Amino acid sequence: MNKMEMTSASNRPATHHATRLVFFVAGFVLGCWSPLIPYVKQRLALDDAGLGLLLLCLGIGSVVTMPLAGIACSRYGTRKVIVWGGLGLTAMFPAVAVAGSVWLMVGVVVWIGAFLGLLEVGMNSHAVEVERGSEKPLMSGFHALFSVGGFAGAGGAILLLTLGATPLQSASACALLGMIAVLVAWPFLLKGEAEAEAGAIVLPKGIVLVIALLAASTFLVEGAILDWGALLVTGQGLVEIAMGGYGYMLFSVAMTIGRLFGDRFVAAVGSRQSLVWGGALTIVGLLLATAAPHIIVSAIGFLAIGFGASNIVPVLFSLAGSQTQMPSGQAVAAVATAGYGGILLGPAAIGFLADVTSLQAAFVALVVLMSLVPLFAVRVTARPV
Repeated sequence: MNKMEMTSASNRPATHHATRLVFFVAGFVLGCWSPLIPYVKQRLALDDAGLGLLLLCLGIGSVVTMPLAGIACSRYGTRKVIVWGGLGLTAMFPAVAVAGSVWLMVGVVVWIGAFLGLLEVGMNSHAVEVERGSEKPLMSGFHALFSVGGFAGAGGAILLLTLGATPLQSASACALLGMIAVLVAWPFLLKGEAEAEAGAIVLPKGIVLVIALLAASTFLVEGAILDWGALLVTGQGLVEIAMGGYGYMLFSVAMTIGRLFGDRFVAAVGSRQSLVWGGALTIVGLLLATAAPHIIVSAIGFLAIGFGASNIVPVLFSLAGSQTQMPSGQAVAAVATAGYGGILLGPAAIGFLADVTSLQAAFVALVVLMSLVPLFAVRVTARPV
């Protein structure tokens, strides 16, 4: 497929919808995972540190695979990487509900993380190709579908578990729906162009390093809500275990709404103010969710986190693409790797900190980390001289 044909294909509505669908699948599976975490912890009799190690395995699988996924996108095209990752992820997912030993669960989680890494890199690289051939911005809309998937996955899993479904039945239903969605999207995805040489792994430098740090911090908060939100609210005695995923569900709703209107918001107030106010609102939400005396206060906190964080990452990706210290493509790839490393590896660190202190104290540490976003807003949005 030559560049003219790729541009034409990327403008087709079917290609746009297929791209949105794969973003939905990634969010959907992660959303289904959130309500199942307390069941996994209970079944395997894990403490906070043990659960943190298990979540670390998810991150290890993804982070190891992501650089390889970038090379695979260059050699084979993004469509194949998306299909490999999506089908592998959905086929492996039901195993989280039946693995009967810690070591077996470790292997399952590592493989899930590996397939997730393939899917994440493939779909984001594909989204860049599609947006490049379009006459209007599309990235926020694609990421909004990830949030829609998170809401649908968490909400669907909570509904099934509340109605009496077993964790295996819930995970299997999620996997089947996700696999069907990947197969439906497959024919309409861009094939992409294989490059003569695979791209090398590039470390961020200069302002890109700062942007990558802010992206990692923001993604870490998202990972904390996904992996620890249910345990936070059940540990506070606010809800029963079957309803533990409500925090991530509300977070996903707010994130979706914020991203659907994100382009207009950023255009109105600018990138700098988007980072300042987004970071501040996220901090307020974390404090409310951590110290909530009532479920209503907790719900407001999760909503605030979602609204606050919704447009930080899209703005950071835009800044990475417009800076001049590194080639745009390499900068975006470096920031993406740092960001997804944060969302996958960070929650494991929270587990260790929670084991030493408490889960509430670990969430307060997230407040300190998120303060970097408004503090460095001026620095990362300053025009190069």
